[in-house]
Amino acid sequence: MSSTYARLCREAQRIVIHTSEFIQGELGKVKNKQIETKSLNSLVSYVDKEAEEQLVTGLSELLPGSVFITEEDTIDNQDGEWQWIIDPLDGTTNFLYQIPIFCISVALRYQDELVLGVVYEINRKECFYGWKGGGVFLNQIQVKVRKNDDLADSLLATGFPYYDYERTDAYLQCLKYFMQNTRGIRRMGAAAVDLAYVAAGRFDGFFEYSLQPWDVAAGAFLIQEAGGVITDFKGGDNFLFGNETIAASPKVHAAMLSVIDKAF
Repeated sequence: MSSTYARLCREAQRIVIHTSEFIQGELGKVKNKQIETKSLNSLVSYVDKEAEEQLVTGLSELLPGSVFITEEDTIDNQDGEWQWIIDPLDGTTNFLYQIPIFCISVALRYQDELVLGVVYEINRKECFYGWKGGGVFLNQIQVKVRKNDDLADSLLATGFPYYDYERTDAYLQCLKYFMQNTRGIRRMGAAAVDLAYVAAGRFDGFFEYSLQPWDVAAGAFLIQEAGGVITDFKGGDNFLFGNETIAASPKVHAAMLSVIDKAF
């Protein structure tokens, strides 16, 4: 199956890059009246929806009979043996405010197992991708999680709560500890980029809650394939549908999990 995954990954990249050109071309063109509020602080525009339709069309042709989990619900979600998980524009708020950190995230599951991931950061034209058994690459150069055994030497990333505030106190407790016991914390505004950066060794770790499957699926696969660890806040494997994620190199993950599990 490795050759099949490799072929699907190559073709998925082509589809993603084509869609990215549409997104890039719309930067700065979206009017306020064209922006919808799906829920508290969750924005969407015609760009997200059109990008998703392009991805679904291309990926359906690539893998006939495959089904989809998508953020913008442009297609009925279904269960199936081959399932794409898509975020057509992760970092929509950054895009709308012309802050240059946003991406397309595409993952594929086969029989409920993640088998490939593509995260394309549009502004820097950086494609993070990998397939099961094939390693992880950044623009054709193989990457791995950073070799680091010490939380104190780590640079972490996170996402601030923006609609689910019930666990804010626990989150802030973790944030305070990590501020005082790491090299620093970054908040990029696009979880898929954060996860891809962990897989590529740019960040040592990442944590956030209230994430959705399309936010994490591709990045989660890349982290696992690049030698990292990704779990929920209790150290379990419900990171895809459990709305909480810790991702890091193995020893940094253990240190982060100790702090987060205690706080939450």
